[in-house]
Amino acid sequence: MVIWVGMYLRETRRRNRDGSEVAYLALAHNERDPETGVSKAQIIHNFGRADEVDRDGLARLVRSISRFLDPVEAVAATASGEVDLLDARPLGTAWVADRLWERLGIGQAILATVDQRSGLGRPVDAALVERAIFAMVANRLSPQPLSKLAGCTWVRERVFIEGLTEVSEDTCYRAMDVFLGVIAELQQAVFFSVANLLNLEVDILFFDTSSTYWETESTDDALLDEHEDTDEGGRAVERAWRTHGHSKDHRPDLPQVVVGMAVTREGIPVRVWTFPGNTSDQVLIRTVKDDLREWNLSRVIWALDRGFTSAENRRYLQRAGGHYIMGEKLRGDSAEAAAALARPGRYHPVAGNLRVKEVRVDDGTARDRFVICHNPEAVLRDQTVRDQIVARLRQLIDGSDTLPARKRAELAGSLKTKPAFNRFLRTTAGGLLRVDQAAVRRDAHFDGKFLLRTSDETLSAADIAQGYKGLYEAERGWRDLKTTLDLRPVYHRREDRIRAHVQLQWLALLLLRVAETKVGDTWRNIRNELERLQLVTLATREGNVAQRTELTGRQRAILTALELPEPPRFYDFTPAAE
Repeated sequence: MVIWVGMYLRETRRRNRDGSEVAYLALAHNERDPETGVSKAQIIHNFGRADEVDRDGLARLVRSISRFLDPVEAVAATASGEVDLLDARPLGTAWVADRLWERLGIGQAILATVDQRSGLGRPVDAALVERAIFAMVANRLSPQPLSKLAGCTWVRERVFIEGLTEVSEDTCYRAMDVFLGVIAELQQAVFFSVANLLNLEVDILFFDTSSTYWETESTDDALLDEHEDTDEGGRAVERAWRTHGHSKDHRPDLPQVVVGMAVTREGIPVRVWTFPGNTSDQVLIRTVKDDLREWNLSRVIWALDRGFTSAENRRYLQRAGGHYIMGEKLRGDSAEAAAALARPGRYHPVAGNLRVKEVRVDDGTARDRFVICHNPEAVLRDQTVRDQIVARLRQLIDGSDTLPARKRAELAGSLKTKPAFNRFLRTTAGGLLRVDQAAVRRDAHFDGKFLLRTSDETLSAADIAQGYKGLYEAERGWRDLKTTLDLRPVYHRREDRIRAHVQLQWLALLLLRVAETKVGDTWRNIRNELERLQLVTLATREGNVAQRTELTGRQRAILTALELPEPPRFYDFTPAAE
């Protein structure tokens, strides 16, 4: 038996009679005899004389073999002691984000809107501000978003960003301050650039809110009692930004801020707003409507969920010819909604299993149209959920008849704090707890249904139903902000820094969503492939050279879908010192 030891490129030399020396190259491997332990070279292929060898053919062979190696291993395998590997860091994700940044005109908009004086009383390097802002946005798009301080190390040691080899934490914070001062102009310029690039439909804008909390026991209200904020003139300015409010994250015990977001049909984030944690929905709607009114959008229909369906909000959105599509609470106390559900009519199929029925409640000039949507598949789901709630309620009140009246009243009080149980709980005249069978039957009437209200007369019932379903895009935006881009944790305390942090997240979500729209894949899959594209720095006898790895077929497909060129093969060359 012969043991194969390894394969290598073998060079042999022969001296001619005239004293000249000729070198020959061959592909060989060693075979070790298991009995004697001696290795002998066995020739696999002869390449011929070294001075006449097909070097291009050898290069093709090396590249072919290197395709099956990690980029760093491929470089190390071809070094042969003549090349040292100095550094290797991801290139693809940041490079693609930078090209989209340019394509959407974000960098140019920042440079154009940042004045040579920031308003802080000292000069501003607009180019440095733009690069620092991009670095913070690119970090949110990376596999591991970091804090501003850790992000500085990330820029210096772990990623390649054109035009920025390092950045300080102070530079990042100064860039955020300048960035926030020009955000209004930047948002408008970027939106219309994206709208033109993607040919966006902006006739319907979907608006939704969420919240983000702080892992702290102190609110800004409490801090104001000890340390009042002051403006540049030293005057006290009371600001309660991080406060308790209705938490979308189910953390009412922690202070929060409220974040609002408007997206298009395609899920492209139009604009993001930040509000104090206890802001009412009337303030939210009026601020959003007034801010976008300045953009002179030709026709906008606002799509909002049931949390905003108040008469004040509806009428405000109708100002200056605006319209809305709103979800209406089926089990609420709206007389109009009850009347709409009571009207007879036939359902018409829309898409899939969705059926719609249009109802008009009154004939006034300001009347709203109601669309009742019904999904037969959701009927079984709603029935199952209700059965589970009722079964659990029966279990909780079982045996309560034997309790003292005071204990029974305490149990009833605790159950009524939970809306799911309160819907089906009935207290008899004698104080006994029972399941309200009439309420159960009434609730079954709503199975598989949701109710929409609109002020627009031009949309069909099908368009209204399909349009409202687009609110899913806003919900998807919140999921990406809170998971993929890591909106939280937030370490900032000052209002302006909090707002700037949220706006950086908006830019990251914008680049993410544009990439997904063009490529037709999730950002996670796109990013996982782009992270394989590395920039490798090598030290040779001639000097140091920075070279990217070869593109994979999937990477080329991503660049083609985004209409981007291939990254340059070489990025830097520093000749060796004499």
